[in-house]
Amino acid sequence: MDLAFLHPLYEHSGPWASVYVDTSRHTEDTPHERQLTAQAMARQLAAQGADEATCRAVQNAIEDLRHSSEPHGRALFAREGEVVLDPPLARAPQAGDWAEWAPLPRVTPLLELAGEDPVCVVAYVDRKGADFELRSALSREDAGGVTGRQWPVHRTGSADWSERHFQLRVENTWEHNAAEIADALAVCQEETQADLLILVGDDRERRSVHDRLPKRLLDLVVEAPHGAGSRLLDEDVERARAEHVARQAEAELERFRAGRNPDDEGRARAVEGVPALIEAAREHRIDELLIRPNGPDAHREVWIGEDPDQVAVRRTDLKILGEQHSWPARADDALIRSAVATDAPALAVAEEEVPVGGLGALLRWK
Repeated sequence: MDLAFLHPLYEHSGPWASVYVDTSRHTEDTPHERQLTAQAMARQLAAQGADEATCRAVQNAIEDLRHSSEPHGRALFAREGEVVLDPPLARAPQAGDWAEWAPLPRVTPLLELAGEDPVCVVAYVDRKGADFELRSALSREDAGGVTGRQWPVHRTGSADWSERHFQLRVENTWEHNAAEIADALAVCQEETQADLLILVGDDRERRSVHDRLPKRLLDLVVEAPHGAGSRLLDEDVERARAEHVARQAEAELERFRAGRNPDDEGRARAVEGVPALIEAAREHRIDELLIRPNGPDAHREVWIGEDPDQVAVRRTDLKILGEQHSWPARADDALIRSAVATDAPALAVAEEEVPVGGLGALLRWK
């Protein structure tokens, strides 16, 4: 996951209110239930020591969701009476609604609940052109399209010379239109930085476009088995998105496994465990952070200062580094803050054995 959207959370010091709200249930009582949830979350925060203004800001923000039709949920991060960030979730929180007051925002759950959200360009292809649609987990929008030659596009059944000549012109029209669609799709991908290109249409039309796409895009292309009018198309798109995320995650895990083996100079490209990660964070060497949210190291206590690289296993270590003010924090939250500061992404890891304690990183060399 690209963590750049979390930058506003680290422009100010804490403490922070972190709240996760399930909005997946929708009944005629939903407005009343959301109001009760808002009150409950405010009480939880107050019981943990949150200031009144922040509790009120969180309560108001949740009450504003009482008529929302969001399918999964919302995370809210607030401090000093203001909700600073409220990203939507791609999955409902399994633990239900909960709130926490802590020195750092609790963002690790976002790695699973917001998750990777590959952006797709769905290209609805026919012989005359294509319409493009940009899709993410929570949105769909028109992304333009292309209109090719409109005539001739249909074959005839005759076999005389004039009709064969006509059919050759039809073939030429198809090839011309497929090339124009492929060019326009390549431009659309470059402009939107889409992670996937999903081709929808008849087999021949999809294949004609596929074959004319630039080589750099071929690994991004998926041909949907169902057409634009099929109720199964949405399932095709979501399956393609999920498979893309799984492939990317497995590739990163393979990099991590390989990186644990030292090179010829005795340097490992990957490390795990809190002490090694804390050292890497202080040196700005985390290239990608791997977190298994239920791992034992994730909630281990570390010490933080005001700046993202002021992090230590022991409080006395920060004093040695010259930091006069320090607070205890979860290891995963402290490491994510450091990763955000250096624009390093993070990956939620499901496998139990990697990393062993639940926290690991691929390193960048000095």
